[in-house]
Amino acid sequence: MGSIKRRTFLKNSIMTSAGIAIGAPAYIKGFVQNKPNDIINVAVIGINGQGGTHFRNFAKIPNCRVAALCDCVDYLLPGAVEQVEKLGAPKPKTYTDYRRLLEDKDIDAVSIAAPGYWHALMTINACQAGKDVYCEKPASWNIDEGKKMVQAARKYNRIVQVGLQYRSSRITQEAIRLLREGVIGDVYMGRGTVYRHRQTIGRKPDTEIPKGVGWDLFRGPAPMIPFNENHFLYNWHWFWDTSTGEFGNNGIHAMDRIRLGMNINEHPVKISCCGGFYAYDSDQEVPNLQVAAFEYDKGAVMELEVRSLYTPGDDNLLWLGTKGYAVLGRDFQVFYDSSAQPSVTQGASKEPAMTFTEQDLPVDERMAEFGKLGVNMHYVNFLDSIRSRNYKDLVADINEGHISTAQMHLGNIAYRMGRKLIFDGKMEKFVNDNEANNYLSRPGGGRKPFNIPDKV
Repeated sequence: MGSIKRRTFLKNSIMTSAGIAIGAPAYIKGFVQNKPNDIINVAVIGINGQGGTHFRNFAKIPNCRVAALCDCVDYLLPGAVEQVEKLGAPKPKTYTDYRRLLEDKDIDAVSIAAPGYWHALMTINACQAGKDVYCEKPASWNIDEGKKMVQAARKYNRIVQVGLQYRSSRITQEAIRLLREGVIGDVYMGRGTVYRHRQTIGRKPDTEIPKGVGWDLFRGPAPMIPFNENHFLYNWHWFWDTSTGEFGNNGIHAMDRIRLGMNINEHPVKISCCGGFYAYDSDQEVPNLQVAAFEYDKGAVMELEVRSLYTPGDDNLLWLGTKGYAVLGRDFQVFYDSSAQPSVTQGASKEPAMTFTEQDLPVDERMAEFGKLGVNMHYVNFLDSIRSRNYKDLVADINEGHISTAQMHLGNIAYRMGRKLIFDGKMEKFVNDNEANNYLSRPGGGRKPFNIPDKV
């Protein structure tokens, strides 16, 4: 289908209904205005890696000020402060202990890019301190933490957005709307593939704690161990006591969108997962290949393959329906079963019946302006929702983040147990399986004094 036909289809079909397909607007018109007395002061916690993305986005948004930066590795702070100032923003305060930052009455919201095993406690503490929260994915390190994050957000009336940024992509929003409206009929299966080639971390000995590293704070809720470079900075991703593996790190982006397209808002009831760690001699504990299947009450199935070894091809999302199938990658394509659609002359394995890219969508002026600034609309939506004080305006509210993160936890638990598991989604526990239930939380909520409280 040529670009003219694509645009005609989009004009006549896709854009006939307004808004986002996933239950909340991508933004709320009129909330971010150029009013000096309407500035939201944001603090970013965890500035290595993704934290830089956080403060660069917030620093570019009108009426948002990066008021503070926090990291327990204090030698990272000067460079981050310099980056904020180069963006034309005032010099932010700096902290090495997030607990001191939360005492700062000038801070309205915190943006958490600390390691994933820290997300839950920092989010809960921030809600208790009256701060709104933007929290990176995965939302939590285990399912009990995710439940308590939702409880804290609701109890303290806080706006908590999870960093599932693909939800704010317009092509994602339109694809999900079409799938929910039946473009391929009833969707009975979805499959995500995530390929991230990772080099080996090798083996490294324990050493003295480097100057400027708050190792106790870095480990936080995780068990204390001697300092080791293979457990530090980004390398914490490769160990079970701090990581959710690549399932939680990147697989969540795929399955969150698969779930939205299938309009499933519950936990799976049956979970199985296989895989392993291949190719390298390394300290790494988490697998670099996993394949999981998730079965749901209504009969639908989701599958996820995550591979960190060299793999040809790109990531993509696949939905299978009773009329055909759809694929979302850099574009969205729909293929019909020719036997189910007599008017379609091409078979399902050949030319798509419909395809479009983000560039084919009508221009949204506000999104285009933020795009020129290099700002992801997910951050804008968070600030808009702070101003509206309605968590239902969020594109990725903490409850949504919890459901998608829990799916990744369930896949990991099935992998570690080496067998198929049965899960009660309402109780959020495995059925008659104490061994599997041990993975739902850390003993005592984690290492004191950084343990998750029994009640938030």
